[in-house]
This record gives sequence, C-alpha cells and structure tokens, in this order.
Amino acid sequence: MMIRSLFAGKRTLIFTLFALAWMWNGCTPQYRTRHIPYDYSRMDKETAAVHRQVEAFLYKIEHKQAPIRLHPATRIDSLRIDNSHKELTVWLNNAFASIPFREKNVNALYALLRETLARPYKDYRLHIYSMGFPIGQLIPNYYRHTLPPDTTRFPPRDTRPPIVRRENQPMPEKGLYGNTIALWPSHGWYYNREQKRWMWQRARLFGTVEDLMPAAFTTPYLLPMLEKAGANVFVPRERDVNSNKVIVDNDDPLSTGYSEGASSEHISWQTGPSPGFGQPDSLLYGHQNPFRLGSWRHTQSDTVATAWARWAPVFPDSGRYAVYVSYRADNNHVEDARYTVHHLGGHTVFKVNQTMGGHTWIYLGTFRFARGYHPGTGSVMLSNISREKGRVVSADAVRFGGGMGIVAREGQTSGRPAFTEGARYWMQSAGFPDTLVYNLHADTNDYKDDYQGRGEWVNYLFGAPNGPNRDRSKGLGVPVDLSLAFHTDAGITNSDTAVGTLLIYSTTGADTTTFFPDGTSRLASRDFADILQSQLVDDIRALYDPSWSRRGLRNARYSEAFRPNVPAALLELLSHQNWADARFMLDPRFRFDVSRAIYKAMLRYLANREQRPYVVAPLPVDHFSAVLDSAGRVRLNWQPVSDPLEPSARPVAYKVYRRRDNGDFDNGRIVTQPFMTMPAPDAGHIHSYKVTALNEGGESFDSEILSVGRAGTDRPVV
Repeated sequence: MMIRSLFAGKRTLIFTLFALAWMWNGCTPQYRTRHIPYDYSRMDKETAAVHRQVEAFLYKIEHKQAPIRLHPATRIDSLRIDNSHKELTVWLNNAFASIPFREKNVNALYALLRETLARPYKDYRLHIYSMGFPIGQLIPNYYRHTLPPDTTRFPPRDTRPPIVRRENQPMPEKGLYGNTIALWPSHGWYYNREQKRWMWQRARLFGTVEDLMPAAFTTPYLLPMLEKAGANVFVPRERDVNSNKVIVDNDDPLSTGYSEGASSEHISWQTGPSPGFGQPDSLLYGHQNPFRLGSWRHTQSDTVATAWARWAPVFPDSGRYAVYVSYRADNNHVEDARYTVHHLGGHTVFKVNQTMGGHTWIYLGTFRFARGYHPGTGSVMLSNISREKGRVVSADAVRFGGGMGIVAREGQTSGRPAFTEGARYWMQSAGFPDTLVYNLHADTNDYKDDYQGRGEWVNYLFGAPNGPNRDRSKGLGVPVDLSLAFHTDAGITNSDTAVGTLLIYSTTGADTTTFFPDGTSRLASRDFADILQSQLVDDIRALYDPSWSRRGLRNARYSEAFRPNVPAALLELLSHQNWADARFMLDPRFRFDVSRAIYKAMLRYLANREQRPYVVAPLPVDHFSAVLDSAGRVRLNWQPVSDPLEPSARPVAYKVYRRRDNGDFDNGRIVTQPFMTMPAPDAGHIHSYKVTALNEGGESFDSEILSVGRAGTDRPVV
C-alpha cells in the first residue's frame, strides 16, 4: 500500500512538472478533444431528430467522407428549422472554422449535409455557419474563382510615395513596391520585476531559445527578402546585430560630427519650434523619450541643392552598420528628402517621405564602414534639393549600428546587445509614447508590455484613424499594410512526425468589433492567415516533409492578433521542443525557404487586395565562375535557377556587384545576359564579385562571392 501510494505521488509530480514545462515553453495551448453528449431534453422532437442528422453529417466528415480534416473539438451550437420558408440553418462552433475553406470543399460540405438529411430537410435551403459567418464567406478572396470578392476586405489605398525608396534602383512594380509591412520575431530578453533580474521569456531547448530563434529567420532572410521585393519593413526589435552604435546629433555638433551649410543667402538652417532627438546623459530611465530631449533643424527645399547637413561619426570599429535617420514630419514637408550614405563601396542615395514617420528611427540600409573618422566613406549627407520648391526639409539625429541595450529597469540595464532585447525597450528608445504603446501596465509587468505593446506600436506607426486603441487620433502616418508576429511553439509528438504550423488571427479588435477603424472587415486577417499557412505548409511539404502538419487556423484574442488595427497574424511555425521540427529549424536552407514562403504569401495577399498582377522574385543564381582571360580581364559566368514552385520567378536581368580589398560592394551594374567581363584587377589588390537575378518582382539573394587578385611587382622580403 505504501509503495502504491508513493508511486501515485511520483506520477502526480511528473504530470505537474510536465504541465508546468508545457506552460513555460509554449506560446499557445492545444485544443483537447472532449466528447460531451448533447442535451436533447430542451429540444422538441423535430429539432432533436434533425440535430442527430447533423451529428451524422459531422461523423461522416470525421471518417473521411468529406475533403476536410474535422477539428476534434467541433460541435453543433444550434439549429434553426424554418418550415414555412423551407430553410435549415446550422451553427457550428468556432473549432469547425479552423480548416481552410475553398469553393470546392464548401460545395462538398453542403452536398454531404444534403445527402445526410432526411426528407423534407434535404430539399430545404441550407446554411452552415461557424464563428457567426456563413462558411462560404470564410473563403479568402485570393482563392475565390466563381464567388465575387468581398470588397469590405479591401482597405483604402494610400497613394503617397513610400516612406523610403532607393534612387537608381529598379522599382518592382509587380512585387511589393509601395507596400509597408510590420513584423517581428517573438519575445526577447526582459526585466522580471518579481525576480529583480533580466532573463529570457522562454526556456532554452536544443541549443537555442525562442527569444532568438525566430530572429534567425527574420533578420538574415525574411527582412532582406521583403526589401529586395520593394517593401518597407518596420521591426519593433533591433535588427542590427552589431553591438557598436554611434549617434550623430545636431544638438552637439562639435563632439558628434554634425555640420550644416547653405550656398545661398536666401536659404538657412533654423531650429524647429518643438522638441527633437537629444542624447540622454547615459541611459534611459523611467519613461524618458530621447526624441523629446533635444531639438531638430529645418530649411527650405529648392529645385537645386542650396543647403546640406552632414553626419560623420567616429566609428569604433570596422564593420557593417545599419543606418537610421530621424526628422520632424509634417504635411508641408518634402516627400523626397535626399539622403546620401557614403560608405566603403561608394555612395547610395535614398529619398525619404518626410510627411510621415517623424520623431523615430527610419531604416535606410546596412553598409560597411572603416574604423575612425572618414567623412568621404563614412557619413550621411542630406540635401535640400526636391522636385517642389519652398517646402520644409528637416534634419535630426542619425544612428549607425544597433548597440547595447540602454533602457534601465530599477537601475539595471540588460548588459546585452540591443537585438536580443524584447520590443518594449526598443520602442522606448525609438521615441514611441509610453502609455499608448509600451507601458500599458503602469510599470508593473514588462513581460506583458512587451507582447501587448507590439500591436499598439503598429497602430502608432499607422496613426489616424487606425491609431493606438487608447487614442486612435495619434500616430506617425505610415500606411502599414499588414503585420506578422513570428513565433515557434512548444509541444512534442510520440513519433518522428513534426508538430507543424499553426496560424492565429482575430475577427474582433480591441473594441470587440468586426471591422478595423477605417471600415475594413477584420476577415482580412483570416484571409492573410489562411494564405500564409497554405503557402508555408505547401512549400514545406514539397521541399522537406510531405507529412508536415497543418495545425489549423485559430480565431483567438491574442494581443499580437487582435490589437493591430491592420490585417494581422500570429505564426507558430513549428515546435522548438520537438526534435522532428527542431532538425529543420536549425537548417539554413529551411530558414531561407520558409522565409520565401512567408514573402510569397504576403505578395499574393497584397496583390490580390490591390487587384494587381504579381511576379515572384527569382532564386539566387548558381554555377558562378570567375576566370582571367588572356588580356587579364575577369570573365564572370553564371546560370539562372528555375523555381519549380513558382513559374513566374524567372530572371530577366542580373546585377553584378564589385568590391575592392576590404571595402564594401558598390551599387552594381545591370546586364541582361548571364555573363560579364570586368576590367583587369590592379596589381596587389583583391577584387571580389557577386551576382543577383532581377525581374519585375524584385531582386534575388546574392550568389556566393568570388575573388580575383594579381600579385604586385615588388618581390617579397624573405
């Protein structure tokens, strides 16, 4: 008796530990099958009989007599029999809507229900509802062929120029040019007030942690993939893994490298009337907003360059640095502020729309700079040249690099690079308002503020009418098209199969209505989630695992799904706790292909929403070679790569980039054939080359880098 009692206690302990581990590791719980009998006592005889027939309909689905996978938690909510109008309406619970609906399976479901019903009901007009919608209405617009599109899911189109566009760069008109996307990897290093220390939000498993793993997809793959397709991408966690950071600001020009000038007596720089960025003394404490600690400068635009500002830092080390600019935005500011980044590969020009996105960091690109002070190859220049004369050009701080965390919580900083921290700290350092965005719990819970603030960050980026839920009139005026939260999940299988992919969305917002503030139906979020899950599962099955599980579409009020006032989805790509999933997530090829699937889903969703054609960007070239010819020139050859999953992803041109020694690559030269002859490299120097493929959808990732060098004439000392 004693032995049995001890064993029972041990089993209880094991179960408790497993349950706690599940709660700790996982982002989302699983549904549980519960065969609860129906209560017929409150039904009349006719309703009970029809109810049993609908139960038989669900039984047939469960036993593969319909082309859907029935969720085990599916139940009948209610029935309505209207004999006078010969109509039968069946309301099923939300679990039934976790499947992807298409015209084919919706028709099959109605046919199976009609077949299952006895007379006279099989001759009635039938209606099947789930989540309060007819199931035909749950078919995404993208997958409709005979049904007309639901135009309430198409938001108003913003026709202003994009916030950032690169000059002398082909515009992928059939890609994502003109679109703005908000996305983020999950979790991050945060401060736990109860334990008085900084820590990860998730447990360490298989040599990684969820706080970092999704960033291994988004930062090196998904972000550049979307940008190469023409999109502007905003991220509420630091994207630059460089732990060095230099900020150059107009408020301290002598020590930070800011300078300005004008070549006309009619043009001058002046200090703006409202606050701008200012360097904190050391760290950010409490709710300090660095974009209210200083000032900003402005001048008038001209059709020729008559004024300039320059930011030239002293770089602490050689390397690649993300470059961010800041400015004051207003309706009378220019839409084409001309910024030039001088780097080791030459100079790259950007046009920034200063009518939106002011008083925060706006990402331009990542470039290589040399250690020290080198204005010719390490600076940013702003000109007042514009297509419109007499508008305002504004200038504030410029940041180079990601740096270390600078937000102090109870006197402690994280002590880690900023890219490892949660979004709550980046949002404060980037100038977002506390009570509207990142401090929703009065400084009592950084954990909740981190994940709940991300949706409000999207809303503040967008601004009126879709601004933060506490005040929708506030914001930066950036027309965000959609948002995505990228997570991995917990859970294990008892076999060698993967847990698979889950998508979460919400058909209600923070105000519990089914429409976004601008009038767009929140079913747009389901459309996006369905397209995304379909693309991911189809591509993973085709390239890696034919049995990859499609876990369902879940309509649930998760903050990252319901708070954004734009179409939003929360992705649980796979289980970082299950070995069958983890063996894929650690593979860089898998990370690339998953990121490409996400990009393609966003492209399809946005192109359908805007009723325009699309082209998928090409894959990287292969068979790249570099050979010296008899004249000492470098003959480059490569071959395009076809994409068996995407017929449109064919290259129509290529771009060849060159680098000298330890510099940076230049802006590239476009050719239409898969070869190019480059001038002979100068003696004693190494020239490196890489190639990308181009089409109307965008630019591919880089090829491998090949280097060629010729020895100098001087003999080495032996």
